[in-house]
Amino acid sequence: MEVQGRIKMIDETKTYGNNGFRKREMVVTTEEQYPQHILVEFVQDKCDLLNSYNVGQMVKVSINLRGREWVNPQGETKYFNSIQGWRVENLEGAQGNENMPPVPPMEAFEPADDLNEEDHDDLPF
Repeated sequence: MEVQGRIKMIDETKTYGNNGFRKREMVVTTEEQYPQHILVEFVQDKCDLLNSYNVGQMVKVSINLRGREWVNPQGETKYFNSIQGWRVENLEGAQGNENMPPVPPMEAFEPADDLNEEDHDDLPF
């Protein structure tokens, strides 16, 4: 699944427990008639995906929906959902390619002649 929108907030990476579990949250605001503020969490090595993004950028985030069941001390069963991100794509054009000239279409190139190796062997032996 994917969520597309503008980054509203990127939180710092937080570490939990003795095992060093890492989690980082980002809020993406959708651009539709009724914008939604979607909290997406990134865990472990995926936290680093957010390092190259800033508030205000348009992104597409690939997500997985996660759900879990929990029984509280009173015996009541509760259900929790989370949205976990695993990829982020910048939608504001390719960065770093501003100074690169455009590549001509394939039709602008002439096909290479089918050269025979024996006809063009420049080696003396």
